[in-house]
Amino acid sequence: MKGLLKENLNLKDKKVLLRVDLNVPLKNASVTETNRIEKIIPTIKFLLEKKAKIIIISHLGRPGGKIVPKLSLEPISKKMSEILNNNVVFLKDKIDEKLLDKLNSISNNSIVMLENLRFYKGEESNNLDFAKKLSKIADIYINDAFSCCHRAHASIEAITNFLPSYFGIQIIEEIDILKKLTSDIKKPVACIIGGSKISTKIGVISNLIKKFDSIIIVGGMANTILKEIGFNIGKSICENGCEKIVKKIFEDAKKYNCNILYPSDLIVSKKLNTKGINKGIKKIQNDDIILDIGPETILSIKKIVSNSNTIFWNGPAGLFENSLFENGTKEIAKIIADKTKKDKIFSVAGGGDTVAALNKFNLFKSFSFISTAGGAFLEFLEGKELPGIKTIN
Repeated sequence: MKGLLKENLNLKDKKVLLRVDLNVPLKNASVTETNRIEKIIPTIKFLLEKKAKIIIISHLGRPGGKIVPKLSLEPISKKMSEILNNNVVFLKDKIDEKLLDKLNSISNNSIVMLENLRFYKGEESNNLDFAKKLSKIADIYINDAFSCCHRAHASIEAITNFLPSYFGIQIIEEIDILKKLTSDIKKPVACIIGGSKISTKIGVISNLIKKFDSIIIVGGMANTILKEIGFNIGKSICENGCEKIVKKIFEDAKKYNCNILYPSDLIVSKKLNTKGINKGIKKIQNDDIILDIGPETILSIKKIVSNSNTIFWNGPAGLFENSLFENGTKEIAKIIADKTKKDKIFSVAGGGDTVAALNKFNLFKSFSFISTAGGAFLEFLEGKELPGIKTIN
């Protein structure tokens, strides 16, 4: 049995294996950012209301099938206890019959968290034997880890062969929102896309060009475009060998009547620790480093956003981590947030750097929807079928 998590599903006294993504940043064994934890709270509360025994499973980092103490989920279980105001029992036990005995001894309507799944070699290899062993400790499986759904791992794909499997609340919301971006779009619709490598996002751009009215390219990707169309970008970050990719973007844009906007002015500096100056794209010198977009480009972006009913944003405009070069990214966030607050736009943002920027500028809650997924988010928008979605569908 596979499908949606429904109100009439009988979960009382059932052991529910809940796969989530708790791959959150840690510093000195403390959680420094809680967005991914907060995203799964609705599903946990739903299961508690249904009197289920919740067994949370997740991964953290890349331990490579070995036990790495600094990648233990224990600090995350403590933070989750605080957020839920409910005890989360952390178990380091190996996944075997002894663990099942211990789980059976814990009272129903409890929350348990197991140790990092990637301490087991069978997890990332999508091993059926490991998935079967994992399935024996529960009655039902729920996937609420959209950000992991592009991975064919044992706790994402193989596990569904052995247990009745369902989507969690967060994953259903994520899919519904992304479908709105790719099929049920309220036009005009615009996309702001940044990041360092254009080759990793060409699939997304190619798919969205067919459906979007405007695509705004910023960050290191914009440097690559500027270089390929003949502008000097100095010592700036860019990707080489992208002539065919850039050519295809402009050919497709013309074919599907999509407006492509790239920066007309930029903030440049000779060093990363010195304040930048604004220059037009024709005035970049050989020793300049492009680190942000300029005011003219920001104004152009504002005009497009103001005339749009839907906006999608993935990737910063510059080196926003450095306060000297945060203005472009900050202004984009403020422009979208302001229009969203006035209920004049449906705004979606996603990707690790974009989420980090919104947290930095305290605008995380000012968008219609924020996706904390990275690769899965982009692959879905690219039109790919994700293993974790396909197996339950």
